[in-house]
Amino acid sequence: MLTTIPQLTAFIQESFPEGVSFGSIEEVGDGWVLMRLPVSDSHLRPGGTVSGPTMMGMADVSIWAALQTKIGPSPLTVTSNLNINFLAKPQPVDMLARARVLRVGKRSGVGECWIYSGSEEQMVAHVTANYSIPAS
Repeated sequence: MLTTIPQLTAFIQESFPEGVSFGSIEEVGDGWVLMRLPVSDSHLRPGGTVSGPTMMGMADVSIWAALQTKIGPSPLTVTSNLNINFLAKPQPVDMLARARVLRVGKRSGVGECWIYSGSEEQMVAHVTANYSIPAS
């Protein structure tokens, strides 16, 4: 299993290098991660708010990473469904994604993520996602 920040970070960099553009892992545990994304101009949409695709990508990578702590390394695990509820307008500051695994089976996993703007006091989105886990 991938249970430390260096292990999980190296795995993401090697197997999904695009994933690092959605943040870095700050904390990791059994079935959960906390990621931080320093927001730049490339993450903003008109009006100065963080774009939906940025938040969706961050949530997807963080839930996928949390799943790796339970099943990993499994680079061919892919998203089969993702649902996001936007709750508030995010500010153009660091975004946090706290993700956890809800269920892991032989061929699928389910997780959820809370996305925060600035600190964990302002939740701006809630995400649930399902993943297809390849046969061993």
